[in-house]
Amino acid sequence: MATRYPDPAWRTRVAGTIVFLALLWPMLAASEFKPWILLDAQSLRAAAGFLGDFLHPSLDAEFLRMVLRETWQTVAIATAGLSLALAAAVPATILITDRLSLSRLGTGRMRFQSAALRQALRWLLVVLRSVPELVWALLFVRIVGLGPTAGVLAIAISYCGMLAKVYAEILESSDAHATDVLLANGSGRLPALLYGALPESSAELVSYTVYRWECAIRGSAVMGFVGAGGLGQRLDESTKMMAGGEVATMLLVFVLLVAGADLVSKLLRRRLG
Repeated sequence: MATRYPDPAWRTRVAGTIVFLALLWPMLAASEFKPWILLDAQSLRAAAGFLGDFLHPSLDAEFLRMVLRETWQTVAIATAGLSLALAAAVPATILITDRLSLSRLGTGRMRFQSAALRQALRWLLVVLRSVPELVWALLFVRIVGLGPTAGVLAIAISYCGMLAKVYAEILESSDAHATDVLLANGSGRLPALLYGALPESSAELVSYTVYRWECAIRGSAVMGFVGAGGLGQRLDESTKMMAGGEVATMLLVFVLLVAGADLVSKLLRRRLG
């Protein structure tokens, strides 16, 4: 008969489980988490009707034309917003990247004014990316009214902070030799970036940019729920009417959009690799 040895860590596992449940319970109570509502008879009837319709996507010609038109607007919102974000993120990246500092050449330390300017800009970028694009969209809907303009501005402001932060981190982690040589020989920061840092980091930068474009497409769909235009606004209307077939069609379009963005990213990485 085999000898059974007690688990030496059972007390730790039991204690960890008790602590986890003790912390989880007040969180569930504060969030008013009530999953049993899903078992309510009225909820079950509504869900069954919606799912039954959802399994049969709407293929009406007029509806499909509307979906294509709104899909194009969604892509346009994402692309325009990301383009504006890039226009602000690129100069911000040059300013906050320590490796592109001219004042640190020779001494290895930046002047106080340069360091203070970089830190102030970093804090501004933190503020921009800390506020979700949905909140920015709500704000701009109140300022400029319903429509795609609010979505474009929301993506531009939010993604500017994200792009500048990640771009700077990618450039900081790349080989600094070429950039330092160019700066030490009198090159400006923009040529040092273009000819020193970008060749090594281009594939990663392009891949992240395309990924943010994919996120912008998804974000523009969500912002449509607050009136920022695009396919998301139509999806909100169909969801409120419990039109499962229309919702299914639009969700399939979103899947195709994300798959297309992923394909573009792979093709670009292959060409730059």
